[in-house]
Amino acid sequence: MPKTLSPREVLHALLERISAERFSELAELYAQDAVVETVFEPVGPRRFEGRAVLEARFAEVSAARPVRLTPANVLVRETDDPEVVVAEWDYRVHHRATGRNFETANIQVLRVRDGLIVESRDFHDHLALIVASGHLPQLVSALEGSQPA
Repeated sequence: MPKTLSPREVLHALLERISAERFSELAELYAQDAVVETVFEPVGPRRFEGRAVLEARFAEVSAARPVRLTPANVLVRETDDPEVVVAEWDYRVHHRATGRNFETANIQVLRVRDGLIVESRDFHDHLALIVASGHLPQLVSALEGSQPA
């Protein structure tokens, strides 16, 4: 029987797979009924429920691959709850279309049960990625269009 990964080990496996662009392997780190919230997502869904939904989302990201993400300065803090870790790190980002290189800060709160992520609250700097892509005008238009008159 394989060893069940600790929350810290799951976080490191997640970052390793993202860095290696092994997006098709990400969903297997999540429980069937996992819930992921992307708190700072400016447009689009901020909540994803279920491994199948996450698998589809990761396939979308894999197909687009607009950026290469390399984690740096990773700090994992354990909490009073043995299922929960809080991770802080920077992504060194290379934007393939624009050639821009920059860093973004990230915080993720993971709840891991039986070696699988059951809940994740992700605080990534999505706006920095949008600015680097040159899509800020489209974001502003989208946000203006969603505001009540």
